[in-house]
Amino acid sequence: MRRLKKRFQFLNAARGKRVAGRFFVLQQTRVNNQEPGIGYTVTRKMGNSPERNRIKRRLRAMVAACECDFADRHDYVLIGRRDVLSAQFCELVLKLETALKKIRQLPPPERRSPQTSERPAPEHLIPQNKD
Repeated sequence: MRRLKKRFQFLNAARGKRVAGRFFVLQQTRVNNQEPGIGYTVTRKMGNSPERNRIKRRLRAMVAACECDFADRHDYVLIGRRDVLSAQFCELVLKLETALKKIRQLPPPERRSPQTSERPAPEHLIPQNKD
């Protein structure tokens, strides 16, 4: 599998499908590259650097165990959560397999224009006619 290293690859995956669970969040997007790509993210909120590195190692091991389940022409990002450290490895692999099946069945996300807003503009920004 190809490793995602560039920021735009992670941002692209964030705009795609997403499945959240107790142990991780899985994001997926379609790309032109034949080989599937995988990226890992663990934020500072999850602990100090040894803990974050341990979470990433467990995520990499999960992906290696489920490597054949990843679809071609897609990029994936796994966002690790702290519960990964205390879980049994077989449970993590099962959750990843389930998330991969679930993410394939999701419809593509709706694309919204950045200028379109659901909320009306604040009153102080609306021009007033003073006659």
